[in-house]
Amino acid sequence: MAVQNEHRKIIHIDMDAFYASVEQLDNSELKGKPIAVGGNEVRGVVSAASYEARKYGVRSAMPGALAKRMCPTLIFVPLRFERYKQISKQINSIFLEYTDLVEPLSLDEAFLDVTTNKKAFESATKLAEEIRNRIFQETGLTASAGISINKFVAKIASDYNKPNGQYTVPPDQVESFLEKQPIENFFGIGKVTAAKMNELGIRKGIDLKRKELCFLTQFFGNQGLHYYNIVRGIHNSEVKPNRIRKSYATEHTFSEDLYTKRQMMEKLVILSKELEDGLQKRVIKGRTLTLKVKFSDFTQKTKSKTSDTFLYTQHDFMLFVEELLLNFDMEKPVRLLGLSLSKLNTDENNKIQYKQLTLNF
Repeated sequence: MAVQNEHRKIIHIDMDAFYASVEQLDNSELKGKPIAVGGNEVRGVVSAASYEARKYGVRSAMPGALAKRMCPTLIFVPLRFERYKQISKQINSIFLEYTDLVEPLSLDEAFLDVTTNKKAFESATKLAEEIRNRIFQETGLTASAGISINKFVAKIASDYNKPNGQYTVPPDQVESFLEKQPIENFFGIGKVTAAKMNELGIRKGIDLKRKELCFLTQFFGNQGLHYYNIVRGIHNSEVKPNRIRKSYATEHTFSEDLYTKRQMMEKLVILSKELEDGLQKRVIKGRTLTLKVKFSDFTQKTKSKTSDTFLYTQHDFMLFVEELLLNFDMEKPVRLLGLSLSKLNTDENNKIQYKQLTLNF
């Protein structure tokens, strides 16, 4: 086992069906019913589904029309990001009462390093229980948690007793825990990589562990070392309170398909203004603008252009948009457009120093 990691206590908190649960919390008529947040039964994509809807196979990123066919009683409700952000902020304030080392992954999940904590809890397991109870008492929402020696294992563990549960993987059980996991459970291994691993006879953690480093680097390149390490419980990524934003994006799905570049340009003018507003609020600039186009058959393409100087105004973006669109082959009707900015002016050199202590999980 990885000695350098066994001195950390990491908690991964994951809210249970967050968007859908907020909608059910705010509207009692939706409680106990299958609901989909975002999209509709004609077009659009489901952003989140309640547990009642998930029983029918409804999932996020699923076309609304398909979701409705799978669950005829499905109720669609619109996204309310401001409400979700409000509750997320409330939950984050609870985290900060226990530790300053909080790394949000999204509105509904975060890593907490509680190796040392403000309440002087020796047990990370008991601390996770208290945090989950606080969340429920103060918001009416449930959360699940995973507790272990690093972010990778804690992330996997948080799915074990969902919803409204938690699971602890102590230091001496990390490797045996990972050996039993289906490779699809490994955080960061997507469907394509999992399929490739299956073809190579790697279906569980124990299969991955039996492969030599040279074998993994042969088939997975630089990621081979990463896979070699994580199955042995070696994952040194620190909890970063000021998690660096890699990009900022905005996109729209349209109620009617777009058939001409002129229609696309009209929508991109609006998107570029939204992008400018969002960036100015966050004091962010960037050098690479990416145009995302999703067609009526759900296939998509992206085109990018990088500037020698930072871009941050609608005027800047539209100059690049015009060039990207000029070289764009509009082969099918368009249902979604998006703009994103990357290579941002954020500082990537902040490092957190960790003090190593003996653990009581």
